[in-house]
Amino acid sequence: MEKREPRSQGRPQQEDSEFEDKVIHINRCAKVVKGGRRFSFSAIVVVGDKKGRVGIGLGKAGEVPEAIKKAGKRARKSLVPIHLEGTTIPHEIMGVFGASKVLMKPAPEGTGVIASSTVRAILDSVGIQNINAKSIRRDNPHNVVKATLDGLMKLRRFSEIAKGRGKTVSEII
Repeated sequence: MEKREPRSQGRPQQEDSEFEDKVIHINRCAKVVKGGRRFSFSAIVVVGDKKGRVGIGLGKAGEVPEAIKKAGKRARKSLVPIHLEGTTIPHEIMGVFGASKVLMKPAPEGTGVIASSTVRAILDSVGIQNINAKSIRRDNPHNVVKATLDGLMKLRRFSEIAKGRGKTVSEII
């Protein structure tokens, strides 16, 4: 009799080894109940492959490791592609979410990532190595993360802009 390998049910599992997780922020929340305080935790996690794909996720649970695990799972589901120009971004962009704004400017080779810790985690996960970024107005980590992602998703290549305008790349630059 032949030995068969068991078939996997459902959707095939994606290879997760290519992605890197980074915890951006952990928040502790307390609910006062009859017996005292009940604590819960929320975590913001960014997941990226350092090749132009990134996702963010928020997880809430009674324990920190559980919250991080949930956030990582959500971040993998929300992966989006980002247009890069070598090791930097193609043009200057402003990302906005709520009261937070994040200004990102391309930088020459060798500059490095000049940004706050929240923004830096996202830019590193995307694979950007040379950039200047400034978080303007509010510094709530939830809004700064979403503003950074908003700015990165607005990026377009010069060839796409030229095609939309019906011109050549050299005419735009």
